[in-house]
Amino acid sequence: MVALAVQGGVVRLAILSDVHVTPGNANEGKLREAVAEINAADVDAVMMTGDLTNEGSDVQLRNVKGILDGITHPLYVIPGNHENNWSQSACKTFNDLWGSDRFVFTVDNLVVIGMNCGPFMKMGDGHIKQEDLLWLDSTLTAMVKPGMQVLSVNHYPILDDLDNYRAYVDILKKYPVITHQCGHYHRWRLYETDGINGLMVRALDMGNGNYGYTLMNIDLDRHWIYVYNKVIGKDPEVMFSYRINQDYYSPQLTEEHYSLPKEDIVIERVVADNASIFTRVGIDAKNLYFGNSLGYCKAVDKKTGKLRWQYKTGAMLFSRPAVGDKYIVLPTSDKRLVWIDKQTGKVKWQYEADGPYVADGVVKDGILYQGGFKTFQAWDVKRHRLLWHYDSINNYCQAAPVVDGNDVIFGAWDTYLRCLDRRTGALRWQWNNGKTANLYSPGNVVPVVTPERVVIVAPDRVTTAVDRKNGAEIWREKNENKVRESLGCSADGEVAYSKTMDGELVAMSTGERYQFLWKVDLGFGYEHAPCIVLEHNGYIYCGSRRGMLAVVNASTHQLEFTYRLGTSEVNGFELDPATGDIYCSLIEGTIWRISNPYATISCD
Repeated sequence: MVALAVQGGVVRLAILSDVHVTPGNANEGKLREAVAEINAADVDAVMMTGDLTNEGSDVQLRNVKGILDGITHPLYVIPGNHENNWSQSACKTFNDLWGSDRFVFTVDNLVVIGMNCGPFMKMGDGHIKQEDLLWLDSTLTAMVKPGMQVLSVNHYPILDDLDNYRAYVDILKKYPVITHQCGHYHRWRLYETDGINGLMVRALDMGNGNYGYTLMNIDLDRHWIYVYNKVIGKDPEVMFSYRINQDYYSPQLTEEHYSLPKEDIVIERVVADNASIFTRVGIDAKNLYFGNSLGYCKAVDKKTGKLRWQYKTGAMLFSRPAVGDKYIVLPTSDKRLVWIDKQTGKVKWQYEADGPYVADGVVKDGILYQGGFKTFQAWDVKRHRLLWHYDSINNYCQAAPVVDGNDVIFGAWDTYLRCLDRRTGALRWQWNNGKTANLYSPGNVVPVVTPERVVIVAPDRVTTAVDRKNGAEIWREKNENKVRESLGCSADGEVAYSKTMDGELVAMSTGERYQFLWKVDLGFGYEHAPCIVLEHNGYIYCGSRRGMLAVVNASTHQLEFTYRLGTSEVNGFELDPATGDIYCSLIEGTIWRISNPYATISCD
């Protein structure tokens, strides 16, 4: 924490946001001009409030760092969604370059506090990690003395854009917060949430040659805030002037009540972790396995939810632990595969890779099939021996592969869907959707695989079927349903289910031609969570970006019920083959069990 001096009771801040610089683009040169102007200006500090880059790659981050290092005033930087969502380092490089993804400093009697808000390594809403909410509260408790005020900073507004903004606001309302400042939307806006003023500021490039940044003057003595639009090469112009709200509120405590959706179903929370959970859940006869945002891999008793053991890694975890007979193999974002004894939690062996692991692996017949950064590998789990590796991938893998017959089929964030020979790792075929931008890749979708075809969805919002034998394109649905990255299939493989961006479930034939079958509104509204769709015992399970569970009858195509599990994204559904129970984790740090769903049919 740094304390800065100020004269005349006015705090002067320069704010850069949404600069979206890639080496050589127009924004790079304009950012250099903005830095030169800011250095010549009378400001107390400079804040960069997210979206420094387009893809969060190491090259792009280091390039922007080199430019921002030229700022001669105190500088404070947080990432935006473009640094978090597609980071090739699993969000590590940002912290390596700037030391942290949160900051706090004081100028006179003003405490300025900012933090990261995701989304983390997959499409989703903004999310404040659980440990960051605790840090926010404890830091403000320690620093805010009588007469002091607080400026809150984030990349996202304190609106519905943040899945847990209510928990965030409840903390802020305990303190004299004068404004919450954010970027993200590339436009000016002044709003209010529960008595707290919110300020959205401009992007570096507002279109039509309008390049610039924001100046903010906070008059602590007179209780006024002045916000200026500073177009590069022109004089500042006032965008907003408003009086600081001095009526502060205490959070209202509310009690949530859950009601069972049907008499023959039990939905219960079995884990409430002290950090956020970005991984799916691994399951065996006794335990649930998951990783959290503090870097802990944990094993909990699936009956009682009690912790059996935990293992600490060096960074946030994004990959589901892969469960073998004796070991789980943990892919870590600090570039390791770690073999952990399932009974004791002790590390047996580990492999050091060249890049982070953020993909889910699959163990089949004692072999782990695991995607990584620019590589895909097959490992003998028992002997921790590398059997083969395929290294012609130009970005990272994220979703779990499908291992079927002699095929290993998976997508990556380099635009390609690939099929490898399961025995040798040799490339059998690869396909892409004609897009050159990595962001349209089938990088975070588990394919639907039938004996003849492979069906995928991707951020290009199109469903595609390719020939399983050679990867030749068979059909493409023409964006009529606005699908994205959420996919599943019927038990017989003849129907593919995809969740649309309008919060619907659409069913399509996996046959030799595109055939729309039916659609049902899940009641989710706008939707983009890349949560797999699971069918079990004649019912289809879908999860939303906002913690909603929806269950659809596969025979009648009717929505049976929706049920609120929480407020954050559902990571995915897992079927326990021993019991027929279904488990799902939520980013907010909870794991839920749906017990014996419609258990008239026994599970194999």
